[in-house]
Amino acid sequence: MRNIIIATALTATLLSGCTTDGVGTKQGIGTLGGAAAGGLLGSQIGGGSGKLAATAAGTLLGAFLGNEVGSSLDRADNLHRQRAIEQALVAKPSQPITWTNPRTGHRGSVTTTRKYRTSGRQCREFQQTVVIGGREEQAYGNACRQPDGSWKISS
Repeated sequence: MRNIIIATALTATLLSGCTTDGVGTKQGIGTLGGAAAGGLLGSQIGGGSGKLAATAAGTLLGAFLGNEVGSSLDRADNLHRQRAIEQALVAKPSQPITWTNPRTGHRGSVTTTRKYRTSGRQCREFQQTVVIGGREEQAYGNACRQPDGSWKISS
């Protein structure tokens, strides 16, 4: 497991060096977030060296998809998406919370898929779907309630 975490972190770090001056913050965040989520999903597949390969492939695919989504979302899109995530975290599991940016036409939904507890904290897994220019992308995340009542989102 330690090797998988190291491989994912190393790949994400190397990918961050691939950005150019023309890459905006949302695209960079999308790339790194996608790499982390893809690496996490990839680490759930296979065993031994196959697990490491799946983690690396998941990291690269996640980075690519995250970059594409991040380059297409503007600040208002992200604000709408963030509000939907916050609403989904307190909604019933499997109840989709939708958002639409009327200015760009971009839209999406967030659905909490599972509730769990870790280290005494209330946590949620969620799935996001974002539609940009008619193309649908999906991402997954986790969030845990902090002592101050806010939610900390992680990929």
